[in-house]
Amino acid sequence: MYRLLLSVLVVGVAALQFRLWLGDGGMRDVWRLESAIEDQQADNAKLARRNAELAAEVEDLKEGNAAIEERARYDLGMIRKGEEFYLIVER
Repeated sequence: MYRLLLSVLVVGVAALQFRLWLGDGGMRDVWRLESAIEDQQADNAKLARRNAELAAEVEDLKEGNAAIEERARYDLGMIRKGEEFYLIVER
């Protein structure tokens, strides 16, 4: 009788441990979710930095001509009248 009761208790504890570590909502799922949260927070931080840069660029474009001129020079290769353009090619 004692062995039967002990066996039932051991099997019960083993079943509970299995559910704790490997079952739905167990520690495996908790670790996976924590990892997913960390990844998402890193992505959110990158996007927040990008949004701040874009907001600053929009503000520059609204405020003055310097940003527009810089864009025209960089994107379109424009130069002012009277300026000379030198292209330095590295070997």
